[in-house]
Amino acid sequence: MGLVLLVAGVLSGCTGRAVERFTLEVDLPAQFELKTAANYRPATGETCTLPRRRGKRPERKVFFTDYKPVASSVSYELPLTETVEGCPLVLRSVEFDFYAKWGTRSMDVGGNFGSISIRDRLKADLPGMPESGVQEILGQCKWHFRTVGPLHAIRKLLICNSLDSMGKLQASRVGGVAQRPQLPGKKLRLVLSVSKDELPAFDDRWVAVPGGWRRCRGKSFEDLFAYCAGNTTDFKPIKMPDGRVCDVYPTCK
Repeated sequence: MGLVLLVAGVLSGCTGRAVERFTLEVDLPAQFELKTAANYRPATGETCTLPRRRGKRPERKVFFTDYKPVASSVSYELPLTETVEGCPLVLRSVEFDFYAKWGTRSMDVGGNFGSISIRDRLKADLPGMPESGVQEILGQCKWHFRTVGPLHAIRKLLICNSLDSMGKLQASRVGGVAQRPQLPGKKLRLVLSVSKDELPAFDDRWVAVPGGWRRCRGKSFEDLFAYCAGNTTDFKPIKMPDGRVCDVYPTCK
């Protein structure tokens, strides 16, 4: 019996009670893959330090979610505290690496990142856990297109930004903050969406036309940078992901 009690004490972080946990849920759009990392650091006031190590990192919990053809949701039960080699740790942040497919080829993938900071306390102007017990953090990704190579082939970049509570796009990357004492037994939910609109990845290289965008010609057809520089009448064809050569992206009109 004494051994059982000793083991239970170790598993509960030597606190005499069960480790507090919360649910992390992530809503993903179709064709998204996710890497999630929960990072633990010494609790406030602790003087212990984590040893330098190569390879395994017990203070970092990593989870992977594979691509799915439809929108999906994934959830994890995360402890708010850990003990590594006798050092009491608390959850300090959760990091997200997003990867999304924009085409059928293996290289037709874009990536971006986000994070949630887990703090001891929040500033007065930051919202905390609502009475529902579910704190939502909203984000939206958008595809930004460009051309590469001598044939000016289309490639895409994925950019993900935060949304405020009214759904307005923010300049900051996807993420937010949560207060650790408010999380036990509650749910932290990241809701990610994808905008239907696409934008050029760089300024002054495309001109908006009916049906989409035309690529500025630049100094010549061979000009890979091809800034418009005030010339909005001379364009060049682009190569679509499916191999077609078109004048207008994305409608190919």
